Amino acid sequence: MGQEILWAYDFVYLQEGIRVNSMVRALELVLFFTRGVALQTWDHIGMFDREVALYRRLQECGVHVTFVTYGNSTDLRYADRIRGICILCNRWSLPQKWYERLLPWLHARYLRQANVLKTNQTKGSDVALRAAYHWKKPLVARCGYMWSESVGQQQGQMSAAAQHARSIEARIFSAASQIIVTTPMMAADITERIPESAKRIVIIPNYVEIDRFAPSDDVRWDYDVIFIGRISPEKNVGALLEAVESLPVKLCIIGTGELQAEFQEKYAKLGERVFWSGNMPNKSLPAYLTRSRVFILPSHYEGHPKTLLEAMSCGLPVIGADRPGIRELLRHGETGWLCGTDARSIREAIQHLLLHPDLCMRMGHNARQFVVENFSLERVVEIEMRVLTAVGGR
Repeated sequence: MGQEILWAYDFVYLQEGIRVNSMVRALELVLFFTRGVALQTWDHIGMFDREVALYRRLQECGVHVTFVTYGNSTDLRYADRIRGICILCNRWSLPQKWYERLLPWLHARYLRQANVLKTNQTKGSDVALRAAYHWKKPLVARCGYMWSESVGQQQGQMSAAAQHARSIEARIFSAASQIIVTTPMMAADITERIPESAKRIVIIPNYVEIDRFAPSDDVRWDYDVIFIGRISPEKNVGALLEAVESLPVKLCIIGTGELQAEFQEKYAKLGERVFWSGNMPNKSLPAYLTRSRVFILPSHYEGHPKTLLEAMSCGLPVIGADRPGIRELLRHGETGWLCGTDARSIREAIQHLLLHPDLCMRMGHNARQFVVENFSLERVVEIEMRVLTAVGGR
């Protein structure tokens, strides 16, 4: 499904010219975290501020927000950072399987008074569905990536894990009052598998805080190429490192993952040409992005990559692998540069952009404009409010 399909949707709710009434009050939203994820998890991997931003804005629109996490009482320490958002966690330190099983009763007071239950991802959405059934509440099933596809890529499409994920997806998407996906490709996938769900699917893309992720007037390049993400097989960091071996460039890698130690040992000879930063808070990323000449995402597959959009919002020329989840966001030579996933293709793409600064400047400008027009937090909040008020009966 090409770029033109993404634009064809063009946020139909906003085109109708209907804006959300900011005076809406007493809409009680309960967000179920991804299975096993805690506020502490978000903080550790640097996602806290980015993930919370939407819910802070919903609070301003009159929504009372409650988080259901899988953390222990440590999560309660984050209350000062998300004032007004209620935190429900496993403060009893129960084994996870018992916490999941008892959750509809452990948090009964808050679930009973909710207008809408919502999932953050499909993984763990069965817990939210059980709570929705028990308390007779509408469920908004949100998935930022297709869980079954991700598992299938890692373990095989016919693996037991992939089949389990598809089974959960079928249950959730069949039962949900509304389904939120981030891309038209995901909408088409669900519609093909569960045709009756088509009318309940809404496309709400990942958002960018465009004021935070903005071009800098201070042009000072400390890095030639920057990558942000997990250091895991699907991100294809090994091919990126192989690609820069023979290039006189400095690479910045932000993130951690299962392959980090192996790659640091294998490519130790690159020395200071590779800067390994580890995880860092989302709010710190613009300072690194704006000091880099090119952003790259060489993944084998993606859902709707937030780091790519954030780099584009900073006005960076971006290189992306010509793979699902990336190719739908980039117009080759206009808003980004597509390449293969092998080291040679990656190397040639980096060389080409670094040798053509005028092309980089033009693509960076177009990329910034594309994100501002389509993926700003403000636009996403408006669509989200329409969904929540419709489902919650407000």
